[in-house]
Amino acid sequence: MNREKVIIKTSIIGIIANVFLAGFKAFIGFISNSVAVILDAVNNLSDALSSIITIIGTKLAGKAPDKKHPLGYGRVEYLSTMIISVIILYAGVTSFIESVKKIITPEKPDYSSVSLIIIAVAVVVKIALGLFVKSKGKRVSSESLIASGTDALFDSVISFSTLVAAFVYLLFNVSLEAWLGAIISVVIIKSGFEMLKDTVSLVLGERIEAEFAKAVKQTICSFSEVNGAYDLIIHNYGPQKQIASVHIEVADTMNAEQLDFLERRITEKVYSEHSVYMTGISVYALNTKNNSAKKIMENIYKTVLDFEEVLQIHGFYIDEQKKTIRFDVIIDFDIKNIYEKFEKIKSLVQSQYPEYKVEPTLDFDITE
Repeated sequence: MNREKVIIKTSIIGIIANVFLAGFKAFIGFISNSVAVILDAVNNLSDALSSIITIIGTKLAGKAPDKKHPLGYGRVEYLSTMIISVIILYAGVTSFIESVKKIITPEKPDYSSVSLIIIAVAVVVKIALGLFVKSKGKRVSSESLIASGTDALFDSVISFSTLVAAFVYLLFNVSLEAWLGAIISVVIIKSGFEMLKDTVSLVLGERIEAEFAKAVKQTICSFSEVNGAYDLIIHNYGPQKQIASVHIEVADTMNAEQLDFLERRITEKVYSEHSVYMTGISVYALNTKNNSAKKIMENIYKTVLDFEEVLQIHGFYIDEQKKTIRFDVIIDFDIKNIYEKFEKIKSLVQSQYPEYKVEPTLDFDITE
């Protein structure tokens, strides 16, 4: 079963389950005069609406690439998750307002054994639904499904809290309904805000997980001709739609034909193992014809890496004809005076090798 079908089928199951739960909870809430249960029912309806939006977003994201959007519509899924976040925020704010009203003008709830049993069943259903939806979301890399599954598991905790409040009222005649409703509302608002923040972060472009970046680089370096892989940049155009570029370090004796064949094999293997399409593979030449280059490289590496702020140095090459030394330096993002530090490194290396023109490049730790 393909990814789109899994998401749609899972979302339909979520819609059916949440509509039934909302109906049960609304009925119980009205007959027991419980604002917390009614708000829980509203939350189930918002979950059902979220599943509908997930289906619409998935269908739109699956549209074939065209001239206007040659890389497809995969990011629509992130937009649908943003809409779900806004719905959750709205539900939380309106629920909080109603809860405050009930705190100011309280009404005593009236629970029955049937209503308590149904709430208990709802807790079990929500746990099962949450685990199911979340596992499916992880399986097909769907942020919307993962968010829905997490929200469902969270709802089960809320329903359980409502159940606890009911027993407290029955045992001690103390009504916690309105206060519990307010707490539930705050938690819903927090959940919606965090979901919105995470989705906006995806749209802006997040750093690729270090383990994934490391795995891609290991695949690239599995070719005997490659001495190192650097400057990996992966762009996300929706779940399972990623394009990348990288620098590879190869011997300076390789010709264009050999490089072309190597790059094609790297592209095929990376896509096969990681579903990442390499759109650009650039080359760092490794000195193999200059006997003194290795010693100079070792000295410069030691000098540069003595700076605590330096994370890595790579792309080293000495051009004896032009009397130049080239290398890239990665400095920690957290350093405030990063350009001043870079100039200090450049000046120090230049003073050590005045017979050469030192041409370092400032690089950034984009992937790890």
